[in-house]
Amino acid sequence: MRYRQFGRCGFEVSALGFGCMRLPCVSGDQSAIREDEAVRMVRYAIDEGVNYVDTAYGYHGGNSERLVGRALADGYRDRVKLATKLPVWLCKSYDDFDRFLSEQLERLATDHIDCYLLHSLNKKSWSKVRDMGVLDFLAEQLELGRIRYAGFSFHAAYEVFRDIVDAFDWDFCQIMLNYVDVEYQAGLAGLKYAAERGLAVVVMEPLRGGRLAANLPDEVVAALGAVSVDSAGRAGRAGSATGAVGTAGETSDGSVGSEGWSPAEWALRWVWNLPEVSVALSGMSNMDQVVDNIRIVSDAAPGALTERQLAMLARAREAYMARTKIACTECGYCQPCPQGVLIPDVFGLYNEAEIFNAWESSRWMYGGIIKAAKDASRCVECGQCEAACPQQLRVIELLKEAHAALAE
Repeated sequence: MRYRQFGRCGFEVSALGFGCMRLPCVSGDQSAIREDEAVRMVRYAIDEGVNYVDTAYGYHGGNSERLVGRALADGYRDRVKLATKLPVWLCKSYDDFDRFLSEQLERLATDHIDCYLLHSLNKKSWSKVRDMGVLDFLAEQLELGRIRYAGFSFHAAYEVFRDIVDAFDWDFCQIMLNYVDVEYQAGLAGLKYAAERGLAVVVMEPLRGGRLAANLPDEVVAALGAVSVDSAGRAGRAGSATGAVGTAGETSDGSVGSEGWSPAEWALRWVWNLPEVSVALSGMSNMDQVVDNIRIVSDAAPGALTERQLAMLARAREAYMARTKIACTECGYCQPCPQGVLIPDVFGLYNEAEIFNAWESSRWMYGGIIKAAKDASRCVECGQCEAACPQQLRVIELLKEAHAALAE
């Protein structure tokens, strides 16, 4: 196992963290964890050197924390840094902060949380809990020792991320990052901004919820097998004047390119190549994934990827981004819509479906937006969104297009 410094906190964590959001479950019921199997997986990972375990109040219908508490019995708790998260969207008052933390400590069968995060901050939720005094609460709990290190997980624009980083003496943060989403949400800019200020950075979704691990579009497979770099460091297509031919295509064992790496391995190695990353979380659903991820991290050091390999990944990202349907940056300037339409969410699901061939999950999630009466069909064509859009998108027509595709 490889280890990295956890920011300025004075300890090391395994480069691979065990994310407990996608534990093995009874088919069709994400709240019904196959507990014996999940406990074996977590303990095997710890025995192999993983020492960062991440969960949250709401994962698996609230059962992830209980499972983790069980897995960390019998001496395993003292071998890890345990991370969980305050469900800020459920907090209505200052007293709720303490109520949830107390419940989490009981679920996890521990007297302290090593790494405690404000969960899934965006501009609105950050403003709400900040005004409710959450920073005073964190300072108080740090003093009491009920939490040892304070952080936040994040899902919004870079500018909001920067404001949150500057608002408190955080120990760490957790951001979504992978080789496709380098300019999405906090992105690479946020990674560097936080690391320069001494924060440990935990990366979530290095595989984009599994979308970078399977069912890759043909053009992405080709990019990962057919890009090389010449002696001057210039990237070129295979067979071009700038480089030698690579091995294109996906092999019978699922590997892509001449390295023999699976799509998941390409994605994980990209994240671990970044020196600012302290730990990358993987939501592992079976023992094979645990074993394979431990194998990958064993020689995935910062700066280990070659110029040729980085060029291949850059071409893969270009191939993904070329599939984008709507050039929405999810800046939120169009919000709130007078009719309640969640315009960035609608466009995000449409792009997700097209880019990653994720139509089934995107349509399922859009169904939830329809039930909440916040879907694109609610648009009355007032034009307020188009006037506010810095990308000058034809929002009204694009909402119709997205609805037609997602509401099937």
